[in-house]
Amino acid sequence: MKTRFAKKDEVERKWYVVDAADQVLGRLATRIAVYLRGKHKPQFTPNVDAGDFVIVVNAEKVKLTGNKLEDKVYYHHTGYPGGQRTQTPEDLLSKKPTAVVEKAVKGMLPKSRLGSEMFRNLFVYAEATHPHEAQQPKELDLNKIK
Repeated sequence: MKTRFAKKDEVERKWYVVDAADQVLGRLATRIAVYLRGKHKPQFTPNVDAGDFVIVVNAEKVKLTGNKLEDKVYYHHTGYPGGQRTQTPEDLLSKKPTAVVEKAVKGMLPKSRLGSEMFRNLFVYAEATHPHEAQQPKELDLNKIK
């Protein structure tokens, strides 16, 4: 029997909705990354974007364990001398609640053009509503996934 490699044209994509309310950020992000990458499918191929579309709602209600809300620091650099900026998840949740989930998931995807392609299949919303009803997304219970 020969090994079967998935091709981009042959991949069947589905839409899933994930409720992030009272979910721990890291565990939520790893499970979302698995679905974006397509690792839950038997025809997973590392060099093909075979993942599904994931919609995350209630991103503002995500939990961080321990003291991470105050102690964890996100760094970025403006590109100018002395341009290093820092932000805590607490600040980020107050200003842009979707960014915390997006940063966590993006860090778990490949650091390449393929990873950027996969990241485009993630849609994060702070509230419980989303504009993707036409795609008929299925509810995905992450607590049942191991």
